[in-house]
Amino acid sequence: MNNYLNSIWNYQGEQSRNITPENKYGEKGKAAMSASKLGVGRKGSPSVPINPNETITLAEIEGPGIIRHIWMTVPDKTTAGSFVLRDLILRMYWDDESTPSVEVPLGDFFCNGFGQSCEVNSLPIVVNPTAGMNSYFEMPFRKKAKITLTSEHPNFIKHIFYTFSYALTYVPDDALCFHAKWNRERSTKKGIDYTLIDNIKGHGYYVGTYMALCALERYWWGEGEFKFYLDDDQEFPTITSTGAEDYFGGAWAFHKRNYGELPYAKNFNTLFMGYPFQSKRDNTRDYFSAGKPNPNSPHGFGDDALPMHGLYRWHLPDPISFHKNLRVTFQDLGNDDIKLYEREDDISTVAYWYQNEPHNKFKNILNREDRLPR
Repeated sequence: MNNYLNSIWNYQGEQSRNITPENKYGEKGKAAMSASKLGVGRKGSPSVPINPNETITLAEIEGPGIIRHIWMTVPDKTTAGSFVLRDLILRMYWDDESTPSVEVPLGDFFCNGFGQSCEVNSLPIVVNPTAGMNSYFEMPFRKKAKITLTSEHPNFIKHIFYTFSYALTYVPDDALCFHAKWNRERSTKKGIDYTLIDNIKGHGYYVGTYMALCALERYWWGEGEFKFYLDDDQEFPTITSTGAEDYFGGAWAFHKRNYGELPYAKNFNTLFMGYPFQSKRDNTRDYFSAGKPNPNSPHGFGDDALPMHGLYRWHLPDPISFHKNLRVTFQDLGNDDIKLYEREDDISTVAYWYQNEPHNKFKNILNREDRLPR
């Protein structure tokens, strides 16, 4: 992990650039040139539109260089549909590769699952009011970086806002490339561990996990362990956690206990681990054009949704090194205060890691219907 405060004084001579809808190729001296009704250079095109089933290129950069910051925002609801954050697929390609190294629904990449936005305050991922999504993962490339966005949303989306800040600079031949992969099981199987990633070949570092778990059963949902199978591990892993809340940096089911009151799970955000989201509210459907919930709709606001939990863990100070291959799984176990039991829940995850290229091709991402939150 870079210590920016200690290294910023060491001038490297890189060339700073950024790509926005007003400077789509990051050209020197050509930002903020588009015209609005206020005149030339007065914020003429701050966003781009996207049609249903369209793929647009957000950034295409000739290397070598390093992407250092990404900012994006989109309307997380439209007047005739919802789940925009799950309907937009973010893909990243390094060095002319034919298959993406990153393939994740836009919201989930920024730790906003369930098609809803929430605030996140961590070191590499920050989501500010309202749905201002930021990534500080460094993403090196030698020849080229290409970033695309695909819409599988049923409606036209007028505004996609973005900024990609990067440096044109030397990148060593052995630099590891950034990867991220989304997965989901709408209902896990009792006694069978959920798989975050598998068939990762090469060497590198596992650096982070985002989990969006929708509880389909009663009682405590987070008793299971994360398991990291390194370098030909077979039946048993080399690295594990002691439970979900432990892996995400908490303890005792995240319960905040006040004397004389029932305990409740407390949300938190820290640099490297957090539990920013929990909800039983269905607030993603049936909006007026003004963006207000329809009080007469059976599908509007209500506290009758299944419990949803969003959590993150960054292994930046303690990356998990693999030399040959990597598989990461999670036990879906519960606890009813009397005994452990096997659970069946709806689990989505994003795994984040760095590795050498080429990487093994990912399985095709689930279709829209299978990605939709419950």
